[in-house]
Amino acid sequence: MTTRPTRPRRTTLAVPGSSQKMIDKARDLDADSLFLDLEDACAPAAKADGRKIIASSLNEGGFGDKTRTVRVNDWTTPWTYADVIEVVGNAGANLDCLMLPKTRGASDVVALDLLLTQVEKSEGLEVGRIGLEIQIENAQGLLALEAIATASPRIETIVFGPADFMASIQMKTLVVGEQPPGYDVGDAYHHILMSILMVARAHDLQAIDGPYLAIKDLDGLRRVAQRSAALGFDGKWALHPTQIDVLNEIYSPRQGDYDHAENILDAYAWHTSGAGGHRGAAMLGDEMIDEASRKMALVVSAKGRAAGMSRTDVWQPAE
Repeated sequence: MTTRPTRPRRTTLAVPGSSQKMIDKARDLDADSLFLDLEDACAPAAKADGRKIIASSLNEGGFGDKTRTVRVNDWTTPWTYADVIEVVGNAGANLDCLMLPKTRGASDVVALDLLLTQVEKSEGLEVGRIGLEIQIENAQGLLALEAIATASPRIETIVFGPADFMASIQMKTLVVGEQPPGYDVGDAYHHILMSILMVARAHDLQAIDGPYLAIKDLDGLRRVAQRSAALGFDGKWALHPTQIDVLNEIYSPRQGDYDHAENILDAYAWHTSGAGGHRGAAMLGDEMIDEASRKMALVVSAKGRAAGMSRTDVWQPAE
């Protein structure tokens, strides 16, 4: 079975698959990941050409280390089959993931996995290499999260789709990502976000927050993104290049926290070694560290390393 890579996804940029101009611009932007969209950002009449543009662009390359994802249409439409056949069939070797929107249950994921496997076999591609990003955009999908998350070993992320989800549950607002009028205490999205996060972590998947549609309101973006980042989400979608720097910052550890996490790991490794006295608990400055501290530090360290951070403070054992 293919071992799934853990890819940095602090920022996932949405790019209309039918726009060659926007795809070309996306190559040079500082997003960790991008998805070329055949769904909402691609009009019905433009989907056929969009598939060709996407396949040609993927084969042309130039995306650097970015994760290259294509969002296909959901299974209630007449387009999903052709999306997979044409994009993977023509550019599967240069594609990292497919994204499935509006996932309602495990059967949606199984169907995509089976079709993808057939295309890989027919085209001589490595079976199982292409991953899946699963988007939760309705009440059905949220209630079926556990079954969805275990429906395919290809799954890498669970993604919250706020706009369609808000319509699905008849939330009384038209402002995507903001609190509905009258909800003046707490966060109306907390249950949804925590449900996605718990299932994702239970199955070693990434949890990705959905977009903030007011693209000129960077203060609003920062406020909303900080909520899911504080919970532990791995990243958030960007709809415009101006949102990328804000999200990269928010979903990366602060420099001081990253340094401290690395120092905890170094200090704990030394104190538990023979040279350090085989101690299971020790002091790092004024702080006691133990195995639980190490596990917490690993989380921050992994996020910092994925973001390409460098240490500015290195712990050394006392002479």
